[in-house]
Amino acid sequence: MSDQPPARTEIDDLLASATVVVHEEGEDGAGGAEPTSELDVVDGEDVAVPAARRRKSPMASVVEWLIVIAVAVTAALVVKAYVLQQFQVAGDSMRLTLHDGDRVLVNKLSYRLHDPHRGDVVVLKTIRGDSTERDLIKRVIGLPGETVEVRGNCAVYIDGQLLQEPYLDPVEADCSGTDEPGQWVVPEDTVFVMGDNRDGSMDSRAIGPVPYSDLLGRAFVVIWPTDDWQWL
Repeated sequence: MSDQPPARTEIDDLLASATVVVHEEGEDGAGGAEPTSELDVVDGEDVAVPAARRRKSPMASVVEWLIVIAVAVTAALVVKAYVLQQFQVAGDSMRLTLHDGDRVLVNKLSYRLHDPHRGDVVVLKTIRGDSTERDLIKRVIGLPGETVEVRGNCAVYIDGQLLQEPYLDPVEADCSGTDEPGQWVVPEDTVFVMGDNRDGSMDSRAIGPVPYSDLLGRAFVVIWPTDDWQWL
């Protein structure tokens, strides 16, 4: 017998480089299902190759979108209820500052953080009075503890000092009206409000000071129409 090892054949070469692929049967038992794992022979050892991830089912995608929509709607409702809301101006009680049909954004959080300031444009709850007018947007004129006097239907005096109001129509600012002066003392936790159109506004001159609880928020910007855009 020869001491030489047997000659390497082509069959030996093929066996050394062979790759073993393991297939698992699919759920339907068919043997032709997609491979879930592979074993490569590297230096005589089997090395596992991770299987491809399964695709997300259509139902999982639907559930995911429903959750996103629910979160978005909830966030929008919370913002509208407690932070920001859009209002449409009805009537001319705030002319020339605001016009009929203007849309304003109202900060509903303002008066949860601080008291109203003089000059704020505020949205009120429905005004109840003898008139059928429902102007819900006015300007804060008098603050708690102050004495407000209105002369000539437009000139406003706060504790005897004339209030400068550059937002008024210059014609009205001449105070040519002949109405008898009125005087009001503003109680605690209320404000005295008036419309910028002094001849066309039902306000605290008719209904008295407005409680803080009736203030829905502070209007701070006109957003529509674009020609009327302005900060308030």
